[in-house]
Amino acid sequence: MKIEQLGRHILVEFYNCDNDILNNHELIEQYMNEAAVNAKATIVKSVFHHFNPWGVSGVVVIQESHLTIHTWPEYGYAAVDLFTCGEEVDPWTGFAHLKKMLKSNRTETLEVPRGLVDKIERFSEDDIEIEDFKAKVI
Repeated sequence: MKIEQLGRHILVEFYNCDNDILNNHELIEQYMNEAAVNAKATIVKSVFHHFNPWGVSGVVVIQESHLTIHTWPEYGYAAVDLFTCGEEVDPWTGFAHLKKMLKSNRTETLEVPRGLVDKIERFSEDDIEIEDFKAKVI
């Protein structure tokens, strides 16, 4: 089976979230790490920062790429990126977890394919075959 892309990148807009949750960096870090685990990703490290007086930014670095968030509690809004690679990780399960935990009642999403294999092979200045690389890694 030929893979078509190396990764999936979901850009998420969470609206009408719980303001107190969005301003709590401990909870945001916990929920983002849980989203990674729910997506079946392997967590490498997470780093989060609380801004004064409002907002949290953070990243969960996963073996399969990353999850990031920035919150605006004063607007009940959070922007999230769920970027995953590999066939085992499902960023949409991470999305569902965050929607529930942030108590968002409205979302907008855009999934962007990353690393389109046909383009990598076509644009590469080297003679590469992604399937050959995948077979060596697995």
